[in-house]
Amino acid sequence: MSSLEPVELVDRIWARDPTLWTGGDEAQWLGWLDEPARMLERIDELEALERDFDHFVILGMGGSSLAPEVLRRTFGIDRLHVLDTTHPSAIRRLEEHLDLERTLFVAASKSGTTLETRCQLDYFSGRGGTFAAITDPGTELEELARERNFAWIVAGEPAIGGRYSALSPFGIVPATLMDLDVRSLLERAEAMAQWCRLGDENPGLTFGLQLGEGWYDGRDKVCIDETPGGFGLWAEQLVAESTGKLGKGLVPAPGEDPNGPDRQHGRVRLDDPYDLGAEFFRWEFATAVAGSMLAINPFNQPDVQAAKDRTASILERVQDDLDPAPESSVEELLAGAEPPQYVAVQAFIDPAREDELNPLIARARETGCVVTKGIGPRYLHSTGQLHKGGPNTVLALQVIDDLGQELEIPGRDFGFRRLIAAQAAGDLDSLRERGRRVCRVRLDDL
Repeated sequence: MSSLEPVELVDRIWARDPTLWTGGDEAQWLGWLDEPARMLERIDELEALERDFDHFVILGMGGSSLAPEVLRRTFGIDRLHVLDTTHPSAIRRLEEHLDLERTLFVAASKSGTTLETRCQLDYFSGRGGTFAAITDPGTELEELARERNFAWIVAGEPAIGGRYSALSPFGIVPATLMDLDVRSLLERAEAMAQWCRLGDENPGLTFGLQLGEGWYDGRDKVCIDETPGGFGLWAEQLVAESTGKLGKGLVPAPGEDPNGPDRQHGRVRLDDPYDLGAEFFRWEFATAVAGSMLAINPFNQPDVQAAKDRTASILERVQDDLDPAPESSVEELLAGAEPPQYVAVQAFIDPAREDELNPLIARARETGCVVTKGIGPRYLHSTGQLHKGGPNTVLALQVIDDLGQELEIPGRDFGFRRLIAAQAAGDLDSLRERGRRVCRVRLDDL
């Protein structure tokens, strides 16, 4: 439990005091506190962006894709597409749907080196269309965008980590492309930021204390309200990647029943779609508060690199066609399962087949355990940190489907089929290496 008075806890967050967490590099990652106000000053810059296109495609992963996807779903914008998969079937389907010459592809990557995003960019670059970029200053992606004369480049804020970037250009540029009222979105976020400076009646602090106190009481599963726009898709990355480390962590579980001895309610407050601006900030502040109570650094992700390294190793070592085989069984994995364990369905499948997972999820819920679901490789940039670095209570159930024919990536010695197969194999290896209970099954066998 935090021994600090609420007003001191709040003051030290706004003072960028790293000792509130681990005394490490936390102060370097608190730019999100000021980002709503900063982005309000950049509205004219964003409004001037070229956007006379029939379709927009965001090429991004994790913090670069989840806020745009939630905004897209919430406001029902069909002409914006978020491509955060390497599954060949999904990429082919999107390409067939688009008039490439009337499409703007936006490569979004803070680091500028995100493998999936760069592969997607390599694939579409030679096929028509116009290109733009959102990236931090000085990255490889920025250099490439200048060399290739992209339509525009928008700079991110280096003092913000990916999962805290919803109210930065990584969320606000896509909102601009969708012709949303960006000013209203940001003004509500800025109003929430000011409320989160208070010692009393501070919405972010109150929620953060609830999260932290619940964790101390053994209620480490945060059952996030379902919303029509899928808010939990964004929130689960924020909570999982921020808190899931050093054997600790809050387990976000969108849509799960909050009633249970290891569960607490993750309430989403959206009276109006534009309340998303305020809600993004409230959850960010609350997660920072909870991170202090867990005594972890909520702004790093030490275990995310593991699966990336495994993927790279497999791609380099295995030159033949990769075909991940079933391993163990659902029955064996779930035998004896009970809270506080949780089941993580990790599905490296065509996202269009996501609903086919529902019978498997219902089966897993019969154990009484919380069940989470992630589509690979998206979840590797979202909840993957928690599954590897958090408490060893995860039962990891990997699901694979028919990856179809190879889809070549220009300039690469592997295609999308080999890439997603290597990502699935690499993640299972990484989980197993950390002593997690795992199994792999085929979707078509369920």
